[in-house]
Amino acid sequence: MRNGSFNSSSVSAANEFTAFAGSENGKTNESAAIAKGASPAIKAISGSFGGIIEACCLQPVDVVKTRLQLDKQGQYKGIQDCFRQIQRDEGTKALWKGLTPFATHLCFKYMLRMGTNATFQAMLRDEKGYLTTQKRMLAGFGAGVCEAVIIVTPFEVVKIRLQQQKGLDQSKMKYKGTLHCAKTIIAEEGVRGLWSGVGPTIARNGTNQMCLFTAKAQVDKTLWGKLDGDGTVLHPTQSLISGGLAATFGPIATGPFDVMKTRLMAQAKAPAGTEQKYKGFLHAGVVIFREEGLFAMWKGLLPRLMRIPPGQAITWAVADQIVGFFEHRNTN
Repeated sequence: MRNGSFNSSSVSAANEFTAFAGSENGKTNESAAIAKGASPAIKAISGSFGGIIEACCLQPVDVVKTRLQLDKQGQYKGIQDCFRQIQRDEGTKALWKGLTPFATHLCFKYMLRMGTNATFQAMLRDEKGYLTTQKRMLAGFGAGVCEAVIIVTPFEVVKIRLQQQKGLDQSKMKYKGTLHCAKTIIAEEGVRGLWSGVGPTIARNGTNQMCLFTAKAQVDKTLWGKLDGDGTVLHPTQSLISGGLAATFGPIATGPFDVMKTRLMAQAKAPAGTEQKYKGFLHAGVVIFREEGLFAMWKGLLPRLMRIPPGQAITWAVADQIVGFFEHRNTN
């Protein structure tokens, strides 16, 4: 009996050692891969190229999402009806309204996002180069906060003001173009007007990027066996799949933030003697919930899901090729 007990204990100890060694070997492999990874600057550049291509492909979906979120009278019966009405009443070109600020915004946003995330990850790694899931999430959240404050809010204020204008006759529109819109907002509302809705934008983008970078790393590892910096260049189809899957969770979690952000950004400065409908982040949420119900907090979710996961799939398909090229060169 004692001999059997000893053998059982030996097997158990061996299993525990194997599991520990496997875990440590996984950390060692990841640490070694990181040492040969692309620099934050390369990742920033890869993000900018991906953002431009994404904007050109998916701008119509973003226009429809914005129109649905601003529709308080029930003018549009759904996504297809919104597409149809815009095309019928304003022409096909109207579906690309706000493309210039949107493409510029995505270019700089993804450059900042990829670069700051890589920088934060480098700062949070331990002495062996290993990054825990919690620290990966923290790096992603930090990248989202940076992009929200520096890039996203002012660009989206201009984009939304342009997108909510109906018609193609610019002489009848308040905002004549991107620069004119920005100048008008500053003249009427001050520089702070370009940062309307910054609170919910921080909440939305921080949560989105926390989910995105954590999920992307996990999906790449699970589906393709890829680690950061290991020199493996994913096929564009693989990047499309992992990028699209990773970007699915954020929009669902941050739907209310996105609706509140859009409402705050869309409202211009109230005329003298009157008050703005939405006085801030939390007040906007209370008013929307009281007047339109709980589901209004997820208005535009379907077009967001039609835009963000495919958009991230496109961005990662481009970015992974650029980053993979440099990582592969570093490993050879």
